[in-house]
Amino acid sequence: TQETTQETTHEKIFTLLKAHPAITRRELAVKIGITDDGIKYHLNKLKLSGRIKHTGPTKAGQWETLK
Repeated sequence: TQETTQETTHEKIFTLLKAHPAITRRELAVKIGITDDGIKYHLNKLKLSGRIKHTGPTKAGQWETLK
């Protein structure tokens, strides 16, 4: 189902961010196999749910995993 797929994608992204805090959206897209816009959508969902946040400058910052 779509909800299960979305949760699986969120977990994949979360795991990659935890292992590689400086990873870019493009690198995430390649590793997971979805578009850059798809990654952007899922990152926004994870930010809104309070599981991740981005610190530092846009190009040189890092992701923090919170929950």
